[in-house]
Amino acid sequence: ARCQCKLAPRERRNCGYPGISAVECRKAGCCFNASVPGVPWCFAPRPKRVRKVCPSDSYIRINCGFPGITAKDCERRGCCFRAHPAGVPWCFYHRIVEE
Repeated sequence: ARCQCKLAPRERRNCGYPGISAVECRKAGCCFNASVPGVPWCFAPRPKRVRKVCPSDSYIRINCGFPGITAKDCERRGCCFRAHPAGVPWCFYHRIVEE
C-alpha cells in the first residue's frame, strides 16, 4: 500500500541493487523514490499493522471449539466466545484485520 512507503529517508532499508528501475523495484514488492540523494531509492516498505478482532457477523465465525466448550476453555485456546445466537459456533477464531 502507498502508505507503507511513506518513510523518512533515514528509515529506509535497501531493497534493491544499484541501478534498479522503479518497475523492477516495485515488482519485487519494494518502494521506490528517487527524490532524495544518498539514501536507498529502492527500499523495504513499512510492515503492515494488523490486529486480531472477534468478528461481529455471527455467520462468518469459524469454529474453534467443540459442543459444550466453556468460555474459559475457549479463551484458553486463544479464541473468541459469544454464547449467542443459536445455530452458529460460540467458540470461534479471531479475524486478522489491517489497520
